Parts: sequence; C-alpha cells; structure tokens
Amino acid sequence: MPLTKGSEGLRLVLRTFTRGHHSVGIVGAPSWKGQPRAGVEEGPDLIRGAGLVEKLKGQGCTVKDYGNVPFDEVASDEPVHGVKRPRAVGRANEQLSNAVARVKRDGHTSVMLGGDHSLAIGSIHGHASCRGELSVVWVDAHADINTPLTSPTGNIHGQPMSYLIHELHSKIPTIPNFSWLTPCVRAKDLVYIGLRDVDPGEHFILKNLNIKMFSMTEVDRLGIAKVMEQTCDHLFSRGKKPIHLSYDIDALDPSIAPATGTPVTGGLTYREGIYITELICQTGLLSAVDMVEVNPKRGGSDAEISSTVTTAVDLLLGCFGRVREGSHPPDYHVPKP
Repeated sequence: MPLTKGSEGLRLVLRTFTRGHHSVGIVGAPSWKGQPRAGVEEGPDLIRGAGLVEKLKGQGCTVKDYGNVPFDEVASDEPVHGVKRPRAVGRANEQLSNAVARVKRDGHTSVMLGGDHSLAIGSIHGHASCRGELSVVWVDAHADINTPLTSPTGNIHGQPMSYLIHELHSKIPTIPNFSWLTPCVRAKDLVYIGLRDVDPGEHFILKNLNIKMFSMTEVDRLGIAKVMEQTCDHLFSRGKKPIHLSYDIDALDPSIAPATGTPVTGGLTYREGIYITELICQTGLLSAVDMVEVNPKRGGSDAEISSTVTTAVDLLLGCFGRVREGSHPPDYHVPKP
C-alpha cells in the first residue's frame, strides 16, 4: 500500500533510505574548455580538499576516489559551426564517459566533480551506457540546451543537453571529436529546477519539446517542497529509472555560492538547494551526480571561495544520506528500493 504524509511507516521508510549504505565512486574532471574562464579546473581538488571523502565516510558511505581524468591536450582547436574549442571538449567528454562507465560497472553511484558543465555530456553518456534510460534532474540557473546554431556565445557549457536529447539529434551538426556521442536522454525524462537566465532559442526548445521545468518564479510560488513533489511525480509516472542529478553551483544565489563563472542573482537559498539533494536521495533511485562550475578565480575573497566550496560539499553530502534533524517526510509515494 502507498504511504502518505503523516504515516509513521513513511517516516521509517525514508529513514531507511536516508541512513542506508551508499557506495560512492568519485571522478574528477578538471577541464575548463567548455567556457572562457580558467579556474574551474581547480574545482575537483578544492572540493576534495574540503573533506568530501572523509565526510562521506563519516556518514557511513563506502568511497572510492578514482582520481582526476588525465585529459588529452589539443594543440589546434579553431571554432566549428560557431562552437568554441570543440576538439578539446569532445575528447574530454569521451574520456570522461569512459571513466564514469567504469565507476558504474564497479557498482558505485558516480560523483563527477567539475570542471564546467559541458562535462555533463560525458558524465550522462557514460552513465547511460551502463544503465540504459535515465531520468535527469538538472539544477541550474541556465538551461544549457542551446544547439550550436542557437548559441549566442559558442561556449559548449551552454549546450550540453542539446547533444544528449534524442529529439534534438537532427539539430546538431557534425563537430570534430563528437562522432562517438549518441543521444541517450528523452525530453520527457528531463526536469529543470532553478532556471532564471534562459536564452530565446532555449525558450523555444523547452516549450517545443514540452520539457518539465521549474523557474525560480515557480520555486517562489510553489515552494521547494511542492517543486520536488511534482518533480518526483513527473519522473515516476514514466517508470522508476535511475536518476542522474546534474548540479551547477550557480543554481544557488551568489550570496551563498559566489565563486562561479556565470552567477545570476535571485537563486536558490542554501536550504532549498540542500532540500533538492535530500529528496533525490530519499527516492532510492540516485545513480549519478555532477557537481560543476566551482571556480575559485571568480571568488572575490577567501571567504567567498570557502563558502562556495563548502556549499558544494554539503550538497553532495545531502545526496548520500545527510539530513537535517527534524525534517519532515515529503508528500509523495516512495518507490520500493
């Protein structure tokens, strides 16, 4: 029988999910080539340096750190179809896809530490290559679903979802070092949370494909609990597929996470950001996580860098069972593990 809010049984089930054992495999992806601002390649080691592995182990997780992917250098990388540094980004994502696939074959929940958000191409592709059809929850100020032909900048960190979605395959021109990539996500299996800076071409794509999305206006109107309830209802109505959570630190308000390349005011609060990870954890379906766009060179002070990195660690801890005491169970049916 389904469990409802207020049921002691639901509290017990959620406590089991929350405090259950998690096996985590960490892959660092120190690449900045999907956007113009150097520094984001330092993100993986900064997040590790803030105690991620030790803190995950402290809350009962088994952790294997696979280290950083040794990305190949690309000497000549002129734009193609307006896309900047396509060869470096394409090759890096192919290498990352293989690294994430290894983590999944070893039986872990993958954690990819970026690097910029173009790296979600390889992370999601590698995940799907092992697990088949996925649900993707994309937490970000930006939709990152421009195609090369709609992108106003040519930066691939604003395009990764368009390369991954089946329905946009015909809109992606031939680009060097991307021949290995095939689409692996259906538009109906994607949910956006936190949007507040979306390009005109992206608006058209989102509406045309009827992609589920929650802008910050909707987060304000509904509240984060209702947003997550509707997110889970949407995903579960299409079957209980493994969840890939792709989390851009700029989804949070810059007052909390200022050390990032494209901050946008009016973002998620710390509590809202953490709540998202807690609820995804409690579904029992989380299979991979990206944490991207932490850039210490964009922080104005040591305090701003520390705040951003610490928040990234806290978000990841929320993905793997850390809960705030006194939190209430969500108002949706929890799938059986």
